[in-house]
Order: sequence, then C-alpha cells, then structure tokens
Amino acid sequence: MRDIDMAWDDLFVEIYYEIEELKLREEFDAQLKMMQDQPKHKYKETKDRWSYARDKVIKANKEKKR
Repeated sequence: MRDIDMAWDDLFVEIYYEIEELKLREEFDAQLKMMQDQPKHKYKETKDRWSYARDKVIKANKEKKR
C-alpha cells in the first residue's frame, strides 16, 4: 500500500512544481475552487481533480499565448 501512496505523493509534487514553474498558481487554485461546486468533479479523488485542473490551466495558458 505504501508504494501507491508514494506514487500519489510524487504526482502532487510534480503538479505543484509544474504549476509554480509556469506561474499558474492563481489559475490552478481558481480551477480547483470552481470544480468544488461542479457535480461531475464532486466525488473524484484529489489526484484526479489536481490532474484535471493542471491539464486545463496549462491548455488555457497555451491557447492564450497563441
């Protein structure tokens, strides 16, 4: 069981540093907050919400730069 926990920890650290490096902390936090009230995200695990939020803000940032 501990191996699974470590993989999750690694995912959170990876997402954290990626968001910080891209300077998208505000957008990431806003996306997570918005997702709290959306039924389709309400029962997802935290790692899934973080992954979704990361992907969404990075995609939006890339589109904004075009």
